[in-house]
Amino acid sequence: MPDRAADLQRYDPATRWPGVMQSALGPSFAVIEEGQPGRTTVFDDPIEGEHRNGLRVLPALLESHAPLGLLIVMLGTNDTKQRFGLTTLDIALGLGRLIRAAGFFQPGLAILAVAPPPVVETGCLGEIFAGAAARSAGLSAAMSTVAASEGAGFMDAGAHIAVDPLDGVHFSADAHAALGRAMATQSREILTERAGAPVETQI
Repeated sequence: MPDRAADLQRYDPATRWPGVMQSALGPSFAVIEEGQPGRTTVFDDPIEGEHRNGLRVLPALLESHAPLGLLIVMLGTNDTKQRFGLTTLDIALGLGRLIRAAGFFQPGLAILAVAPPPVVETGCLGEIFAGAAARSAGLSAAMSTVAASEGAGFMDAGAHIAVDPLDGVHFSADAHAALGRAMATQSREILTERAGAPVETQI
């Protein structure tokens, strides 16, 4: 996001964390970015549209980019919006359903589940994310448990970055850079075994 929260332009690809991850990993790996603003894990958004449901688009993305070496899923922030009324566990279980679906459409696919950093209720998005601070505070622990039960790897993005205090949800350019480097480090051991395979980033 830019400096003004009201300006909804995205950072350029080189600044966003998948681009930073690509630079850190080098040309031996292809990082395919499939991020979408407002995307949830498995929930239809009654205001922003059903197409924001990650489970709805996952099969097409997996088939489009197959074969993949690694799928990285970092979703959950938008699930904490007040409109959904979800618990922390609901959101983590949504991640688990995504992991199972990915395994169904591409058996044996390595998956890295990433918990987003906690939300701060502030700025122009504060009302939309009312109550999100409490829901997201325990999200990392819940997602870690679910990822382990589903046989997926896990990373806590909040251990590396925090949300931008401007709107409490998005990341600054510096945070994108730090997250991209952390993603590369976390993924390198998995990717080494699958050298040269495409790498799917967040859906």
